[in-house]
Amino acid sequence: MPNDKTLHIPTPDGLADAYAAFPDGGGRHPAVLMYADGFGIRPVLREMARELAGHGYYVLVPNVFYRQGPAPVIELPEYIGEEARPAVIAQLMPLIEAHTAERTLRDADAYLRFLTTQPEVAPGPVAVTGYCIGGLLATRTAAAHPGQVAALAAFHGPVGADGPDAFTGITAQAHFGHAESDLTPETLGRLDEALDAAGVSHTSEIYPGTAHGFTMSDTDAFDSTGLKRHWDRLLPLLDRTLAGSR
Repeated sequence: MPNDKTLHIPTPDGLADAYAAFPDGGGRHPAVLMYADGFGIRPVLREMARELAGHGYYVLVPNVFYRQGPAPVIELPEYIGEEARPAVIAQLMPLIEAHTAERTLRDADAYLRFLTTQPEVAPGPVAVTGYCIGGLLATRTAAAHPGQVAALAAFHGPVGADGPDAFTGITAQAHFGHAESDLTPETLGRLDEALDAAGVSHTSEIYPGTAHGFTMSDTDAFDSTGLKRHWDRLLPLLDRTLAGSR
């Protein structure tokens, strides 16, 4: 079983609480910065981080809304179903809207700096991955740290929200796994064109039959086939790009 712990990351705006999972047995491991979806750090995210740690990675999941308090920033039901979702989203939207690109990059600097100081983290490049809004944060982080971020993965995330220029500077190998309900094949084509124009080495696909949030087993969007496809894409990407840090 992987080890795990709660940590506090110094940032220019305070201390960000975070969850970390990493392999048992000592040693140093390649790092993955994992951005949660808008619902934040909760049992399903801890489970996913531990799953990834079991494959040999140090996984850090920051509470991106730490300015409003420690996770969970809002009270969440155990299962975020259709009835509960509107009220939860209504509470979250002001937090998401306040989390500007400037804040994202200021925090990303702090998160990556923190990772390099952890005794369980191997020197070398890192990966960033994210879900829902976390996919956009991961993409911004990869663009801002081309020398450090070797892999980028985003799932059911609005990765094109910042426009095509947002991909400029990304040197990471990337995978984007889209929900079928989130974009059309035509939109996917335009996104691929923007990624190609920016010179990003990537795979980008719509996961069949999926709705927004398909990786999250505590929501009614969950799709077990989509989650498996996510692991089938993510793990080889990390293995290719971070193998030298093992």
